Amino acid sequence: MLIFSKTAGFHHGSIPKGIEAIQKLGAENKFSVDTTTNPALITSVNLKQYAVVIFLSTTGDIFNEAQQQAFEQYIKNGGGFVGVHAATDTEYDWPWYGKLVGAYFNGHPAQQEATLHVVDRTHISTKHLPETWKRKDEWYNFKQLGTDLHVLITIDEATYNGGTNGANHPMAWYHEFDGGRAFYTELGHTDESFAEPLYLQHLLGGIKYAMGLKK
Repeated sequence: MLIFSKTAGFHHGSIPKGIEAIQKLGAENKFSVDTTTNPALITSVNLKQYAVVIFLSTTGDIFNEAQQQAFEQYIKNGGGFVGVHAATDTEYDWPWYGKLVGAYFNGHPAQQEATLHVVDRTHISTKHLPETWKRKDEWYNFKQLGTDLHVLITIDEATYNGGTNGANHPMAWYHEFDGGRAFYTELGHTDESFAEPLYLQHLLGGIKYAMGLKK
């Protein structure tokens, strides 16, 4: 798999911890892991070697037009995509990407504890999670939420301050899109997330889904 973590906007301090954690997951599960911030590597030829590309808290405008086309072709050829946290704060002028990742970032309140509801516990990324999951993170609000998303986790806006999506406020989802598979988790702003066993198992499950693995 390829971890892509270029930032053209806000740069998350937790990115190195995220890379380290995913490399460890790779070693434990026999996935080879490459990592880059260089968009020149986003070519049709180079992407062919990867079962999944992880956008780890990418932000802003990260690809030129040729790179966008190469990435679209990768997904159309059956590739896998995993978006982590700020992947929704990325490429606002590329509508195809917005549909792939499933939504765009629309601000966030201060970091605080909140209650998550795991609404689908049949998926590989959530079957280990409790139905009600309390944790601290940075909770995004979203705009342009896709209508084809299989929502896995929602956040209870009554349990924290600053939510704007209302009763249906998804935090993790997946869908098949344009020939490939896409998984997104909003969770993962903090360094602590990447040392949290429940979160790491959730992320691993999303990676496996995007690879086309069922268990």
